[in-house]
Amino acid sequence: MADTAAQAHALAQIDATASTRSTWTSTIFDFGETAWREYRSAEWYVKTLRAHGFSVEEGSAGMPTAFAAQWSNGPGPSLGLYAEYDAVPGNCQAASVEKRPREGLSVHAGGHTDPHSGLGTAGLAALLAIKSAMERHDIKGTLRFTGEPAEKVRGSKPIHAARGYYDGLDAMLSFHPFYMLPMCNTVRLETHCGAAYSMIYRFLCDEPEGWGRSDGAPIPQAHSAVRAPGANDALMLMYMSSKGLRESMLPHMGGWSVSEAILTAGQATADNLPAGLAEIQYMLRMPTIDMAEQVIAVLDRNAEAAAKMSGCRVERHWVCKSRPGLPNLALAGTVWETIKSVGAPQWDEQAREIARAVQKNCGVEPMDNPFLDECERLIDPEEAEAILRRDLAPSQTHSTSDDYTDMSWHAPLARFYIARPTLKGPNGFRYPAWAMNALGGIPETIDPMVTTAAKVLAHAGLRILEDPAARAAARAEFETRTGGGVGGDRWLAPLCDYDPPIQFRWPEYVETPRGRDWWIPSL
Repeated sequence: MADTAAQAHALAQIDATASTRSTWTSTIFDFGETAWREYRSAEWYVKTLRAHGFSVEEGSAGMPTAFAAQWSNGPGPSLGLYAEYDAVPGNCQAASVEKRPREGLSVHAGGHTDPHSGLGTAGLAALLAIKSAMERHDIKGTLRFTGEPAEKVRGSKPIHAARGYYDGLDAMLSFHPFYMLPMCNTVRLETHCGAAYSMIYRFLCDEPEGWGRSDGAPIPQAHSAVRAPGANDALMLMYMSSKGLRESMLPHMGGWSVSEAILTAGQATADNLPAGLAEIQYMLRMPTIDMAEQVIAVLDRNAEAAAKMSGCRVERHWVCKSRPGLPNLALAGTVWETIKSVGAPQWDEQAREIARAVQKNCGVEPMDNPFLDECERLIDPEEAEAILRRDLAPSQTHSTSDDYTDMSWHAPLARFYIARPTLKGPNGFRYPAWAMNALGGIPETIDPMVTTAAKVLAHAGLRILEDPAARAAARAEFETRTGGGVGGDRWLAPLCDYDPPIQFRWPEYVETPRGRDWWIPSL
């Protein structure tokens, strides 16, 4: 199918704004802000969107670093795009060919790994190109663009979904930098991401004197008296018991995982008083909600037992409840046609020379073509689906996790992947994490991905806005799969029944008399 005039206009605009877009991506990469604390990143997006004529709600759905932007050119179809911009603690890497943190920080600070820095700016570039084409060619319709913090803990989209931010859209487009084969320069078909649950268990020892019987000490709670073990002990009991029982939680199939992170422990007191507060976060990645609920039941029992043994009480606070994804083959087909039209990203000799320097600094002999061959070619969705399903049970309908899935229950959604720069290596060799992270921040290596993704989003988005038949096919499939659309008899309602978990001690940057630093100070 030949490009329409509007699509050609949008693609030309993306090419014309390459330098600006590169600066955008570097800006968000350098912010390196982590889940629920992306203050500068969200502020930058809000300011940029308003400068381009969008109305923007800041702090949407009660999340301080989320936003919801909208622009309309009159009554017509509606399209949803979004930005993610959260980084990951402990991955502070400069945009450099050698291993080193960003200036003034330690390696423990936040840094982009996926990289969401390019994911978000690709969406923004596409959004502005679509808007320009709509204005130039008088295409009626509405654009929505949401800012989605805390994807790494599957944070914002279940909350936005439950508050209605995706309702009424004709289509949603979801892009992610490819992160594993075969999901490279392709679109996802039937097997979408699964459920994800995350929660924080908070142990509080606020009545330590009540743990044991009186021991006859002349001064109650003196240094030699019997006292409750406290919250640190509860946390350690929870950690070890849940590790020990992990094999018993679920059958050994389905690619499920349980991981944990300690948020708070003991407040670093060196006295021998019992710690009053400790918090541990769990993340569950499961193909189904039933599997997630089974693991929650085990973790809840472990937490109650750990609390009783150590003289504490326990609270459970939700971080996320994310639904498994709903496929839409009609919309996936529309996006695949666009991907074939735009093509895979290509890296020039300057980018290859940078990649060779990274290889050399990782102890690998530099290669003529240092990038994986798959990065520069398309993978047919049917081929990708077959490879993905090769290691899955026939009955398993979902694999891995990402909270874009919550959007898919409110509008037809297509999920696609564009290659990020990824290095070849000798058989059996694994590159250190810093190398992948660095290539995600160096303009010469990350810009081809961002540009290609922006073109796919803009081209496919305009196809949706201009082609009633494509919209009708996607809508018909959505109605069938949900049993009547939103609220239908096969529709899965939002699971989010909690407030945004913004009050916890999430890792972040802080301002002190010593200056701006990560919450764990640089050594």
